[in-house]
Amino acid sequence: MVTATEETRHVLVGHSARTRQVLHLIEKLGRCRWPALLLGETGTGKEVVARSIHGKDPHGPFITIDCSSMVGPLMESELFGHVKGAFTGAANAKIGLIEAANNGTAFFDEIGELPLDLQAKLLRVLQEKEFRPVGSLTTRRSDFRIIAATNRDLAKEVEKGTFRRDLFFRLNVINMRLSPLRERKEDIPALISHFLSRVGSHYSVTAEALEIILSYDWPGNIRELENCVQHMVAINSGPLLHVADLPSNLQNHLIQKKAQYLMTAAGAHAGPMKDGVSAGELSAPPSGTFALAPLPTVVPLAELERRAIINALEYTRGDRAVAAHLLGIGRTTLYRKLKEYQMVN
Repeated sequence: MVTATEETRHVLVGHSARTRQVLHLIEKLGRCRWPALLLGETGTGKEVVARSIHGKDPHGPFITIDCSSMVGPLMESELFGHVKGAFTGAANAKIGLIEAANNGTAFFDEIGELPLDLQAKLLRVLQEKEFRPVGSLTTRRSDFRIIAATNRDLAKEVEKGTFRRDLFFRLNVINMRLSPLRERKEDIPALISHFLSRVGSHYSVTAEALEIILSYDWPGNIRELENCVQHMVAINSGPLLHVADLPSNLQNHLIQKKAQYLMTAAGAHAGPMKDGVSAGELSAPPSGTFALAPLPTVVPLAELERRAIINALEYTRGDRAVAAHLLGIGRTTLYRKLKEYQMVN
């Protein structure tokens, strides 16, 4: 969800209805300083949205506070700073992230990871605009706009007692849920073009590779898609990026789809069972008699091929690129066969 240059890096990319709705909310939120809570899975672009909101009225700094990376007794010092000699190793005074965000925006990423004691201190900062550095006897002021993000259900965390109810209501003035990539796959072509533009305009993804990319659910969301594009570019000098250039997770996805298809096809072609014996098996003739086995029904090869193509397209719900891979043929060969058997409109 970022653009090619550093100056316009934090811009939402996509044309789906869900992305357009997020863009509309960014425009509205950029004109005010109300707290905002961004909800969504890891990798859906919550920081990009936060920076986009800040960029609509970029007064003051944008400070990212990654709550999941701050652990142990130094968390309070990271947030609120400390005075010289406040603890062992504090040789100099240090400004905390809260003070650094003064007159700007503080983005609390994964705020659900913040311990309860620091949640209480953060609440006071939001209410009173003041805080006290570690080891200091005097308070300082910091006035900033807060945008928080989490992949947790904070309402459930409140019920469990792991997140303060009063802080939750303070943050949840305006909330925005970011959809996972699997729910807005129509954004994928634009995102791929966007990521490719950052490494050079001469790259492009083949139609076969794109169809396989579109058939994948992307559990790592946009971050995983960006890594996929970088992988393809790294192993292929271009200009075309092919199916063979896809990373192992998508290759495994293809193998799994092929295995599922073969199992489905094998089950479909197995004859019905009768008294524990499949219809395809020959029963033994009575003792002392000689019986000829019935002649098998011979199906022309062309008909078998036609049926295999139909089964593959039904299984992949019309995805011709994946169907071609399951059949072990190229996409152009599949198109030729579809025309040969008059299976195209």
